[in-house]
Amino acid sequence: MANIPLDMEQIARVKQYAGEIADQVQNLIQQNSSVCVERAILRLYGVDGVNESKTPLPNRLVEILQENGSLPSGVSRAFAAAMLESGRDPQTTAELIEQGKIDFGKTDTGKFSPGAIREKESELAKNAVDTLDKSRKNKKEKQEQFSVPPQPWRYMIVATGNIYEDRTQAAAAAMAGSDIIAVIRSTAQSLLDYVPYGATTEGFGGTFATQENFAIMRKALDKASEENKRYIRLVNYASGLCMAEIAACAAIEDLDMLLNDSMYGILFRDINMKRTFIDQYFSRLICSRAKIIINTGEDNYLTTFDAVESAYTVTASQLINEAMGKNALLTDDLLGLGHAFEINPKKENAFLMELAHAQLARQLFPDAPLKYMPPTKYKKTDIFYSHCMDTMFNLASVTTGQGIHLAGILTEAIHTPLMQDRFQALSGIDYVFNIAKDLGSEIEFKKEGVIAKRAQQVLNEAEAFLADLKEGGLMSGISAGKFADIKRTEEGGKGLTGVFEKDPAYSNPIMALLEEEGVIHD
Repeated sequence: MANIPLDMEQIARVKQYAGEIADQVQNLIQQNSSVCVERAILRLYGVDGVNESKTPLPNRLVEILQENGSLPSGVSRAFAAAMLESGRDPQTTAELIEQGKIDFGKTDTGKFSPGAIREKESELAKNAVDTLDKSRKNKKEKQEQFSVPPQPWRYMIVATGNIYEDRTQAAAAAMAGSDIIAVIRSTAQSLLDYVPYGATTEGFGGTFATQENFAIMRKALDKASEENKRYIRLVNYASGLCMAEIAACAAIEDLDMLLNDSMYGILFRDINMKRTFIDQYFSRLICSRAKIIINTGEDNYLTTFDAVESAYTVTASQLINEAMGKNALLTDDLLGLGHAFEINPKKENAFLMELAHAQLARQLFPDAPLKYMPPTKYKKTDIFYSHCMDTMFNLASVTTGQGIHLAGILTEAIHTPLMQDRFQALSGIDYVFNIAKDLGSEIEFKKEGVIAKRAQQVLNEAEAFLADLKEGGLMSGISAGKFADIKRTEEGGKGLTGVFEKDPAYSNPIMALLEEEGVIHD
């Protein structure tokens, strides 16, 4: 494809800055854990379900350790000792603990040797990683069986609140040409410090993310893949207070993508930054092993910032997210870094600037399946004008070779899209993607043209921004409101009480095993 002439040394320099910023956060991550991470360990060990009061068992077990003061050592060793005492499987052991029949957190006081407990932990961790490996292999087999369409992949949302209605709408969207189905999560679920249980039929603005709902939709999309002779990917959300837990549930049920970005939670949901950086790391290790593509939320910055004046913050955040992803062993093909087509349409040459931003992202991350968001900020109730905006967005996407193309809907500013609205959107995408399929390889960008100059300007501004940010650190930058003009403090926000410093006896053998075995390329 055509390339803007950019300085490769400058690109290497901004990536180095981003890496240094990510490494500063990594030090915090290594020293601490959270209740979400510990609950995710239990889920990967095989614990699920709820007690009589509908509290999820992973929550209840972690609460018990909090109550008796043993959580700083983590849940893994205590649970391994409990399994030795029960002689039963993980689920039954968890139920016995919840019923008070096992003195959880105190079962390793001499009754079982440290070696026996470590051996049980190793067995549990290996089984957990085998679960992630199984998910990766399942998806690979289905992709080989049904084939994978070329990028940009057409991404469509369903959001009825009822998982069974979502299932019906997802099948219709797949038949109409969608390659990816995203089940939008119910409003404010990101603020729940637990994962709801079972299939759900009520939700506001979306459907609750639960493991059972994941399983229902995965089964439906497997059927749609067979019927349409192409692999249909499934997306949900792992942002918020349950990032690692939802990643575990998603891996167990063979999901393909997760919206997974701590910056989104910090800025737009006021989740404590320490908590969500810690949760994000373990969630991304899970995604790496299970080959789940992450989607990041830089497009949200443009809802509060001007898309021209603050384009550099999107680029800087993409670079930081890439570096954090690499620290969590994500490969390039799993980095669905986000951006959006959100420049004010009244601005002269706005489309040229949009091309500049999209092309810059493509060249900075040449092997990443970039997530490109449609225009929303300047849409009104004129559906014909809205459809025209989406058409220009479609053209920018195919010209610059984006990876994950979120369908723009002509009724965006009016109501939750109807099935016919989605059909119209997909028809427009198909039309533009077909008639302009090779446009990107037929054109050249003028060295001193508007597009090249704009891309260079954004890169220069991003470099200066990152250079400044690495001096004070990412958390200080967030506190100063450098992203999206929103200020959050290190000790503020939701979920901080769920963070704890690891003591010398802390154990998370799943994390240790994933880190030790490194990147999986198959």
